[in-house]
Amino acid sequence: MWAWIMGIGIALAIMAVLWGVLILLARRLPPGVARDLAAFLPDCVTLVRRLRRDPRVPRRAKVAVIIAGLWVLSPIDLIPEFIPVIGPLDDIVVVALALRYAGRSVPREVLIEAWPGNPDLLLRLIGRREVDTKD
Repeated sequence: MWAWIMGIGIALAIMAVLWGVLILLARRLPPGVARDLAAFLPDCVTLVRRLRRDPRVPRRAKVAVIIAGLWVLSPIDLIPEFIPVIGPLDDIVVVALALRYAGRSVPREVLIEAWPGNPDLLLRLIGRREVDTKD
């Protein structure tokens, strides 16, 4: 029994060290698309926290954003994270869909204000708003 506990402790320590190394490497990325992608999921978690507390956000948009945030934080994934390139794909798709949904019911200024990263990336995700052309 003690061997199992020791093995799990060592595995968790190695995982924490690897996460630290990945965070340090991500911070050293030059500005651009690679850096934006590396910061995407942490920015999404920050966005969820900020929108959850904002009174200007409708309840149904809060629910969608919170579900997306829980999906990102959940250790259970449709595609395991350790698979290179496509590992975080399910997280990104769920967050993008939730942001597009929230983008229809939350004022754009509120989303941009709550987004900690590059606003251009958020605007690409939520899409363009249709302009009513009434004659």
